[in-house]
Amino acid sequence: MPLALKTYETAAEAGAALKAAGARYLGGGTLVVRAANEGDISLSTFVRSTDPALRKIAVDAGRAHLGAAVTMAEIARHPELAALARAARAVGGPAVRNMATVGGNLFAPAPYGDFAVALLALDATVYTTGGEVPVEAFLAGRAGMHAGTVVTGVGFDVPAAGQFRFLKVSRIKPKGISVLSIAAVLEESADGTVTAARIALGCMAEHPIRARAAEKALVGSRRTKDGIAAAIAAVGDGVRPITDAIASAWYRKEVLPVHFGRLLLE
Repeated sequence: MPLALKTYETAAEAGAALKAAGARYLGGGTLVVRAANEGDISLSTFVRSTDPALRKIAVDAGRAHLGAAVTMAEIARHPELAALARAARAVGGPAVRNMATVGGNLFAPAPYGDFAVALLALDATVYTTGGEVPVEAFLAGRAGMHAGTVVTGVGFDVPAAGQFRFLKVSRIKPKGISVLSIAAVLEESADGTVTAARIALGCMAEHPIRARAAEKALVGSRRTKDGIAAAIAAVGDGVRPITDAIASAWYRKEVLPVHFGRLLLE
């Protein structure tokens, strides 16, 4: 079946076009084009926007704004986003990172969406043509987004040096699909006591989720083998890992505490 491509100057215009049956937004295309190539007959029209704001990266007074069309490669090489380079480079190989976008990663189903895990740990705000929403609420409700709503960007506070940690576990290095991914933003006092923690997990549900029990257990402790023991024991609370060709739900849950401990102690 032939596919049409429609291009609009603004995200709002593109959103209006998405209300038509069979229309899907085309950003980098790493997900939607593959779906078309694999025979998804529900697709009939690709919709895209050339709005320059969608490609903009702005960092001001410690606050970053990434347009939805910003690619993983652009994030990985941006000097003011060095803390996030590891998370951006976790998305596929070089060819994929040159195409994969911030907006698309927010919609990627597990076991994909590693950068969305990082955005959840960063407590990002997602901006859309319909308003703004905290990333946690967006990820939980993305399947129910109103037709015609387009993600235009994300915003977050750039973490201080040493606060952000990211780990992706895969069977094939360096660009394999995730067994799991973990992102954490940790604030510590001068004596090394954790004063605040946000921990996000990928592949532990259909979308990235917070490890709230582990966060609670970690606050007030130090990142020593004994100090993190309670957090490691709690990190699997409430998870619902996926099963796919890469790993079973059982395996993912079993190895999560091991890799979480390595992330904290690295």
